[in-house]
Amino acid sequence: MAAALASSRCCRRPSLLTTDRRRSSVARCALSGGKGNSFSWKECAISVALSVGLISVPPTFGWSAHAYPLEPVIPDISVLISGPPIKDPGALLRYALPIDNKAIREVQKPLEDITDSLKVSGVRALDSVERNVRQASRALTNGRSLILSGLAESKRANGEKTLDKLAVGLEELQRIIEDRNRNAVAPKQKELLNYVGTVEEDMVDGFPYEVPEEYNNMPLLKGRATVDMTVKIKDNPNVEDCVFRIVLDGYNAPVTSGNFVDLVERKFYDGMEIQRADGFVVQTGDPEGPAEGFIDPGTGKSRTIPLEIMVDGDKAPIYGETLEELGLYKAQTKLPFNAFGTMAMARELTYIMEWTEFDRATKHTYLNTCYHCAKEFDDNSASSQVFWLLKESELTPSNSNILDGRYSVFGYVTENEDFLADLKVGDVIESIQVVSGLDNLVNPSYKILG
Repeated sequence: MAAALASSRCCRRPSLLTTDRRRSSVARCALSGGKGNSFSWKECAISVALSVGLISVPPTFGWSAHAYPLEPVIPDISVLISGPPIKDPGALLRYALPIDNKAIREVQKPLEDITDSLKVSGVRALDSVERNVRQASRALTNGRSLILSGLAESKRANGEKTLDKLAVGLEELQRIIEDRNRNAVAPKQKELLNYVGTVEEDMVDGFPYEVPEEYNNMPLLKGRATVDMTVKIKDNPNVEDCVFRIVLDGYNAPVTSGNFVDLVERKFYDGMEIQRADGFVVQTGDPEGPAEGFIDPGTGKSRTIPLEIMVDGDKAPIYGETLEELGLYKAQTKLPFNAFGTMAMARELTYIMEWTEFDRATKHTYLNTCYHCAKEFDDNSASSQVFWLLKESELTPSNSNILDGRYSVFGYVTENEDFLADLKVGDVIESIQVVSGLDNLVNPSYKILG
């Protein structure tokens, strides 16, 4: 239901990602002029692209004295449409691993297909699920030696144990199907896919590339980490405290993930309120006071990080430029905005400005918007403000939307993500704690500077 509301809300409230206590220039778009609530998909997309812009600080004033025509800030719509999306955060994380082992993927795919099989009504779905399980079992038996050969030597023992658990779990799932216990299928499927993901992580041997020298001394997450975010939800009789489990992907965003884990260990977010919750995103990370982000106590200056995007097929991320700026309109990001609860960094918008002008001929005052200015993002201004996307499939077609390639995605909410839609401005983050993967953090500034 929350996803269904997102489209209309984003159109009615175009200043989506500036925090409420922000002093900013007017950033309305033509769709917010009270002309009704029925908007086309393309109108809504342009509204988001122009004035939703995930802004983390007030605009700076440097606009032209002339109005600019409405220019496309997104590629042609024909470029945007892509194939069937992967929306499950666990699947996105599995496919994002830097591995190339066909044998384990042949086990993974039929297990993931169980989700579609369960969409069939009644117990008939179990016949399709049984085919999925048999296919996965055959793939595991036939490909076991190739899977074992793909394990990193230092992780081989753990990988073998996990494969054994996977084989036993497939037998248990087969018995569940024979008992016609439809309700028990999905939990067992999740358990088996977790085993698959563990095996695939055990195939990664060290960190696969060198981070550019200019960022090499920053906190870096060279691998993955899992955090639990506990939020106190106010004024909701059905939900009080909710724990969101988030997997951070340092393989594809080491600088962004490392910065976040470092701030988590500093308790930077503990006690902070949710600062934006509008049906399109949930956002936080703006500290009290004049600072727009994290002030490093060692330098007394704001710590900023670069835009960081891994393109599917590349061996290392792109830094400091959006895919649009590079002309890579059809490139697929390794961590796309597909899943409800996709986590990314907000950053500074240089300016979006509206002003009034007096037309001497008609003697009317009218609003003039510098739409061109909406494209002027500071790519390397992210600091501490983060947001979670509340997915709306029509507004942001998976894999090729107005967000992919423009913002640094660095993780996904993998448990309780649906409750993100219940968060409101003023709800309090009681704590964020690293539950695994802290040993993958290098250059931890919190240890050096306290």
